[in-house]
Amino acid sequence: MKISLLLVIATTLTMGAATVQAADKGAGETLYADACAQCHGPSAKGMASFPSLAERDADYITSRLETYRAGEKVGSNSFLMIPNATDLSDDDIANLAAFIADIDD
Repeated sequence: MKISLLLVIATTLTMGAATVQAADKGAGETLYADACAQCHGPSAKGMASFPSLAERDADYITSRLETYRAGEKVGSNSFLMIPNATDLSDDDIANLAAFIADIDD
């Protein structure tokens, strides 16, 4: 009984892990160039009142983009970020976060 229960749990965990896809940094780079670079700069170092993203980790970028996508205000540039994040999918956010987090590496 214990062995079959463990087998079911292990199979379920394995199947769940197989459906998780790694972020696509190339897709993130394309999204960044199309939507983010105009304000945050081509190397994500920030420009004028737009903050640097280059030293941020993927969890930070993901959290902020999800917050903006939900329409929540974070800071003075929220009114610019919310409309830009509204249509981002979970994959888009993961791809952007992976690309941005990798910029300084």
